[in-house]
Amino acid sequence: MRFQAVLRRSLARLMTIGLLSAVATGFTPSGALANGSGHDDSNGNGCRLSQESGIQHVIYIQFDNTHFKRDNPNVPSDLEQMPNLLNFIKNNGTLDTNHHTPLISHTATDILTSLTGVYGDRHGVPVANSFKYFTPTGKARTGVSFAYWTAPIFDVSPGTPTDTTTNMLTANGQNAPAPWVPFTRAGCNVGSVATANTILENTAIDIPTVFGSGSTQAQEVANNPGQAFADFVGIGVHCAKGNALCSSANGGAADKLPQEPGGYNGYQALFGHTYVAPQVSPGTPLKDLNGNIIQDSSGHVGFPGFDGMSAAVSLSYVAAMQEHGVPVTYAYISDAHDNHAANPPFAYGPGEAGYVAALKAYDDAFGKFFNRLSADGVNKQNTLFVFTADEGDHFGGGTPRPAGCDGVNTPCIYSHVNCPATSPSSCPTNNVGETNANLAGLLAVQQGITTSFTVHADSAPTVYITASTTNPGNPARDAAVTRAFERAAGQLTGINPQTGATEQVMRAMADPVEMRLLHMVTADPFRTPTFTYFADPAYFLFAGAPNCTQPCIQQQPGFAWNHGDFQQEIVNTWLGIVGPGVRHLGATGAIWSDHTDIRPTMLALTGLHDDYASDGRVLVEALNGEGLAKSLRKNRDTFVELAQVYKQINAPVGEFGLMTLARSTQALQGDDATYTAIENQLIAMNSQRDAIAGQMIAMLNAAAFDRKAINERQARTLTQQGEDLLDQGNDQRGD
Repeated sequence: MRFQAVLRRSLARLMTIGLLSAVATGFTPSGALANGSGHDDSNGNGCRLSQESGIQHVIYIQFDNTHFKRDNPNVPSDLEQMPNLLNFIKNNGTLDTNHHTPLISHTATDILTSLTGVYGDRHGVPVANSFKYFTPTGKARTGVSFAYWTAPIFDVSPGTPTDTTTNMLTANGQNAPAPWVPFTRAGCNVGSVATANTILENTAIDIPTVFGSGSTQAQEVANNPGQAFADFVGIGVHCAKGNALCSSANGGAADKLPQEPGGYNGYQALFGHTYVAPQVSPGTPLKDLNGNIIQDSSGHVGFPGFDGMSAAVSLSYVAAMQEHGVPVTYAYISDAHDNHAANPPFAYGPGEAGYVAALKAYDDAFGKFFNRLSADGVNKQNTLFVFTADEGDHFGGGTPRPAGCDGVNTPCIYSHVNCPATSPSSCPTNNVGETNANLAGLLAVQQGITTSFTVHADSAPTVYITASTTNPGNPARDAAVTRAFERAAGQLTGINPQTGATEQVMRAMADPVEMRLLHMVTADPFRTPTFTYFADPAYFLFAGAPNCTQPCIQQQPGFAWNHGDFQQEIVNTWLGIVGPGVRHLGATGAIWSDHTDIRPTMLALTGLHDDYASDGRVLVEALNGEGLAKSLRKNRDTFVELAQVYKQINAPVGEFGLMTLARSTQALQGDDATYTAIENQLIAMNSQRDAIAGQMIAMLNAAAFDRKAINERQARTLTQQGEDLLDQGNDQRGD
């Protein structure tokens, strides 16, 4: 979920409960411009995508928390309740149901990984939707993951920020390359509809970053903040060089990317509904697909807020852009599992009437969207459509009534109540709500640990041990205070408020050794947590008072969909691709992929490439070869075999990542001798993995974008080395 103001799900949750208090290489320049031809379009007179594939338009849609698989076996899944979308993908392209997220599996990290094709260690945001960073004195401050691409860390803590690095950060400490660049260099305008960090995310730091602190836009923020948010946040167009759409006369501002590989000068962009809407809906207010003027809940005409991005709103922006000179569009659609209009908001359970109605509205919107595009001549013959969801979420709720309800024919009924942990037997058997747990209270009461710390609150909270009178902040991973804290955290138990059962809270733990292996350690050492705690997916952990005077475990009905964790129900999501060059495989689980694979696949189909090496690989199993490099078609089987092993050793939730996470958990729970032995093994395995994976992805990228034939012998050797590494990990896991 993404919240309208500067805060999104993690911080908004805390406000609701009253508690707001791999060895990575950098983005490597390729030496060529990103349009694949080495030519930088300077006049903006035409969008040049691959002539071989016939793609003239690109439409990318990313949902929040939208599921292909059923959360209740009797209730059709989210996609099943959107047949207009589901059938469009299945009947015309490939729906990969074996698609995965990075870690942590949370909105900002997942979307940014999808956009860039690299993991969080190389785009700077492996912890989301907010994160902590250490100060030089060992205290910790809060940053928000959502900030414009070139903005510094969006620090919402009182006082002056101590870390002024760019929020979007490469492994070399530079501002991450922007995802619209290959398209604008190829002469294509790129529209962005609430798509993370490619538009202004807030009025506090993004307005000064883009327009300047003394600008008229900044004055509007001061004088009319609600209208300023609707005017400038959430919507944008990045234009090809010289394109009139983003001219100064239309409100265009300089599209500044001062650290972009290969340079990026002389480009303009439109930032905000107030500048975009007149260009894509000339002479009339922009309306959603149901004919309603787009505005927020307070009546401010303009961007309705991130939680206001229903399918009817987001898809209307996309259609209007496509109709008015913006052939490449990225869009975000908010989840349908929450009642965004309620005050306070609350979560729906699967099959509940509001849940079914929301999905029906989304399905209707997609029907209108596809019909409108078809009338415009934008269709599967000339358009690359990409659909995905940031992650799947765990549903925190009981069994609905009546028994066997399916939601569509028989509505499911839940009880939206708080259940006191002190008397779980008094709770109704049917309820909705995640299990909130005060980590500080549990540690103090159960383990006697009162060490000063803070967390990024989540189902997968990152822990930051901070300075106090008794311990220094940001201690070493093997310091006594760190080790005592980790062992204690691994022993915590909780009483499930829905079942009354006592259960272990922790499911896995990773300190910086394992986090590096999982691509969670950035170039900014102050952002590296002391360790990451992966909890039972029903739990949402925060750091409150170091006691349980108020129950340390309570049910929170305002939220019921947990993400961040490593369990399959969360990290396993879906990817739909339709268009020229895409095979008609329908729904298939035969292709193991993750979010890094989306971008290289899109670029391979459109004939473009980035100025850096991707962490993902082209999903050739889903493609029929039209427009692809001959080197990919010729060595297809070898490419696939190498790519499949590469993903299993390099993806955070691939086989190697999950087995080393289990091994890391043993280390952090163990005594010092066990810890040291296992950590040394993990360090050695990480070095081996990086060496093998680096050679693999270099060969895969060369075949996909440099048209270099794969050396069959070398590929077989690397594949075997990868398989041997997996065997080694399995052997050590059994020690």
